[in-house]
Amino acid sequence: MEWKVGPERPLYVDDWLDVRVADVELPDGQHLEHRLVRTRPGAGVVVVNPDQHVLLLWRHRFITGTWGWEIPMGRIEEGESPVDAAAREFEEETGWRPGPLRHLIYVQPTPGLSSSEHHIFRADEAIYIGEAADKCEAERMAWLPLSELRALIEKAEITSGTTIAALLYLLSEPSLPA
Repeated sequence: MEWKVGPERPLYVDDWLDVRVADVELPDGQHLEHRLVRTRPGAGVVVVNPDQHVLLLWRHRFITGTWGWEIPMGRIEEGESPVDAAAREFEEETGWRPGPLRHLIYVQPTPGLSSSEHHIFRADEAIYIGEAADKCEAERMAWLPLSELRALIEKAEITSGTTIAALLYLLSEPSLPA
């Protein structure tokens, strides 16, 4: 069943988000005002090095009051391609330059509430180029073994939906060791 969506009106708009209310008609004819959030798309990178480790950031998220490991990612700027944004964000947040990027997965993390979309890429190498330009992104970063990722998810040390989707998709690839 597809809902009929009427006009939207803004409730709050700034450079980061656009909170709106839409007039929605349900298949049974009922109308409701549905809140939604529009955001710019984001892009991120999962780098798997030759030793089968991935580079993750240990971050605090004040909204949930939690710490966790996440892939480096950020928003795509106006006029920027997803792959260019992913490479830029990875370098700014880690101080490492990813090798050639290829598409890994596309995620809409909260489609019932938000237009948010994430383009995630994979690289098989990265070169250290210096300190991270954006020092406020993470408390630390580490190359973590692929073999430990499921345990980190089970211990709730990885809780970001996009990070979990990307890492589990990566682990499902037949070319990776189980």
